[in-house]
Amino acid sequence: MPSLRLIDSITELSTQDAGCIAVSGSHGGLSSARFAAAARPLLSVFNDAGIGKDEAGIAGLAWLQEQGLAACAVAHTSACIGVAQSTFDTGIASHANALAHALGVRIGQTCNEIVMHLQHTEDTSIKSTGDKP
Repeated sequence: MPSLRLIDSITELSTQDAGCIAVSGSHGGLSSARFAAAARPLLSVFNDAGIGKDEAGIAGLAWLQEQGLAACAVAHTSACIGVAQSTFDTGIASHANALAHALGVRIGQTCNEIVMHLQHTEDTSIKSTGDKP
């Protein structure tokens, strides 16, 4: 079963967290995605931060897909930005990359439902499709 890490900032992840479910309060932009990629969690959960100009608030999801990592974002209207406990307790998925979708993440699910599903799924081999650093 993958461990759960509630972290207000994705910068708190380390390589020791590889394979975890990382529920953060961070926006899903490119700068956040780079920290997630370095740690290689099973799934990274971000806040969509209102999406923003050129979809900057979720740009990291597509980039993480390219790195072979699953990622999703909860709606900024459903959870407090910067507060992982809020993401976990009340966050509702608003965006997900294809790898997250393959893990069972669906738009409209609560973050809690996503985590419970992943912690009770036997086969999480979809978690990472590559050995990228």
